[in-house]
Amino acid sequence: MTTQTDSVSEFAILEPAARSQPGSSTPSSPSRSTAIFVLAALWAIVFFASLFAPPLLDDADATHSNAARHILSSGDWVTLYVNGIRYLEKAPLPYWLDAISFKLFGFNAFAAHLPQATAVFLLALLGYIWASKAYSARAGLYAGIAVLTSAGVFLFTRIFIPEIWLSLFLATALYCFLQSLSAPPVEDVIATGAKQSGEPPAFVVRPTSNLYPYGLWVSLALAVLTKGLVAPVFIIGTAIIYLALTGEYRQWHRLKPFTGILLFLAIAAPWHILAGLRNTDGALNGHPHGFFWFYFVNEHFLRFLGKRYPVDYNKLPGYLFWSLHLVWLFPWALFTPLLLTGVRRRVSAILAPTYAARTTLLLTLYSALVLLFFSFSTNQEYYTFPAYLPLLMLLAAALTRAESTYTSDRSSRRRVVFAHAALTVIGAAVSIALFIGLWRSRHLPFVPDIGELLAHRGVGDYTLSMSHLFDLTDSSFAALRLPATIAAMAFAFGPALAWFLRSQRRHLAATSAIAVTSATFLVAAHIALIRFGPMLSSQPLAARIADLRSTHAIAPDTRVMLYGDQSYGSSIAFYLGEQLPLVEGRSSSMIFGSSFPDAPHIFLTNADLIGGWGTGPRKLLFVPLERRDALDRVLPVSLQIVLAETSGKALITDRPLDETSSFVIR
Repeated sequence: MTTQTDSVSEFAILEPAARSQPGSSTPSSPSRSTAIFVLAALWAIVFFASLFAPPLLDDADATHSNAARHILSSGDWVTLYVNGIRYLEKAPLPYWLDAISFKLFGFNAFAAHLPQATAVFLLALLGYIWASKAYSARAGLYAGIAVLTSAGVFLFTRIFIPEIWLSLFLATALYCFLQSLSAPPVEDVIATGAKQSGEPPAFVVRPTSNLYPYGLWVSLALAVLTKGLVAPVFIIGTAIIYLALTGEYRQWHRLKPFTGILLFLAIAAPWHILAGLRNTDGALNGHPHGFFWFYFVNEHFLRFLGKRYPVDYNKLPGYLFWSLHLVWLFPWALFTPLLLTGVRRRVSAILAPTYAARTTLLLTLYSALVLLFFSFSTNQEYYTFPAYLPLLMLLAAALTRAESTYTSDRSSRRRVVFAHAALTVIGAAVSIALFIGLWRSRHLPFVPDIGELLAHRGVGDYTLSMSHLFDLTDSSFAALRLPATIAAMAFAFGPALAWFLRSQRRHLAATSAIAVTSATFLVAAHIALIRFGPMLSSQPLAARIADLRSTHAIAPDTRVMLYGDQSYGSSIAFYLGEQLPLVEGRSSSMIFGSSFPDAPHIFLTNADLIGGWGTGPRKLLFVPLERRDALDRVLPVSLQIVLAETSGKALITDRPLDETSSFVIR
């Protein structure tokens, strides 16, 4: 039954949900405008300022940027291409957004990463609005801040991957789902108004709640265009369990399933149909296949089962899969024990018909489904990104609740103190390690190319995001003095200051100190990423090629080639804006697209390379560090003339530059 209070609160933008309990106090919070300003400023410092450097990184970052660049150069918004080859394993929406960004800002790292950074801010804003409505204004502020200062959100938006957009669309769909069920029907609003006044209303303002069901279906369609069929699995799966547990399945009509599904299909279906009709003549593993089989069967079902072809994916060990979430949600994951405070009481009340209880149940079910799904599926570290916002919202609510009962609830207080103690110990350990590195490298010279100084131990075969940190030597640490100093100072003082402020019952200041510490560390981490740029990006070698051309040191017919898979040197293809031949590079994402009859002849063998080396037009060959030994086995070092080298990657040619250095275009 809908009450007058329910109807009125539905029109409120933010619904304070903090309830005073005996011995508790409702914490004060900044105004909405102040909170949004704080979130915007924090986003600008951590995310917007990092858009300008380093250049695009090799592998996924530049590969996906190449696909977006091809959209503009070809005008084809249906079939994605990378280096002239069909790239049909990905949904198109992130590439459309990047293509628009390239159109506005040019082909550079800023334009490539601006859409992702924008999505981060929107995700933080959604977390703020939703948590404010469900729990309290302070919980909303904490949720937004946590999104902007969590290690995983920062780390997995350094490269162009679709997870941040998927997370935003799925979270929006969840919010609209809950709002659709919580909002009073239009008829109830009209009847309540007429009953109070005794007269029929002169006009009716249709409440915005009527748009929520369609917002659900639109968001779900956009999520499908971002990542594929995993989106409806998460949303529909969560919705079914939620409706069954709460008994709200009787309100199914509020979700507008018939018109909503039509709207969903109108948005999501056209691209899939066109892509299927335009890409029918491929083959995989010797069997003819078109887009529909490759995209839906190979890239969805077989990937989940670990039987996708080609086998170029990973699955994290179970202990790493689960424990690493403490890193991805750091520092806020340290407050996880708060979720267990009063768990019996909260479990018994979780099905209560309050907006806060509904939100908690929905977020819990959704997070659990995402985590369990990818624990069984093949996975990468960032696949569970869509669970970050729900988990951070739950942590923000738990922290706010603990702050309001800090004096009276001994259990909550102990858990908060434990979190601060853990953060202080971690901070001290990190600071000591960094200061030791700074001291040991104090007399060593600064070397811009840090890749030349790494140990290259092959930790985790470099499939983990932070594997290269284990390669640091004293000499390489010298290149990281500035970010190391910033991080060491932040961790030396920030956690201790936060703990002190908490002991003084200055809760907002204490939590803010944690956020500032994390933000400072993330800024330092980005400076470190810039220092790793020469190793992670081949843009300097692309610049060298462009310089040779501009000075006419090489002839216009010089042939630029990549040795190995295109991902090794994808930033060269992006910055040159060219389709480059690949020597022994028909692998991974190139296999299916290369099987189409109209695929360009860009795949060369070692025999092709050796047969043409030193004859005909000049050859420029990019060789990644991982493939240099393989090249040396087929092409004698004596025949390789190195033009440029960075972090073990080399640009070699087949003849001295002085043969054509006097070449002038006439």
